[in-house]
Amino acid sequence: MTDNTINNGAKVEPLRKARPCPECGKPSARDHYPFCSDRCRTLDLSRWLNGAYAIPVADDESKADFPDEQ
Repeated sequence: MTDNTINNGAKVEPLRKARPCPECGKPSARDHYPFCSDRCRTLDLSRWLNGAYAIPVADDESKADFPDEQ
């Protein structure tokens, strides 16, 4: 018969590295990773939904500047 008890003294390694909150710099919380709280997570989501995080695009790709190409 196998022993199905849990060893409470076992060391558990975190799955992710601890990082500061991208909004306020406080330590991140597991429930809201990578943010520290629901407030910071909601602020970031609001910026995404309002279009604050946008990738600039050229209207005509043939006229776009490509400094790497010559």
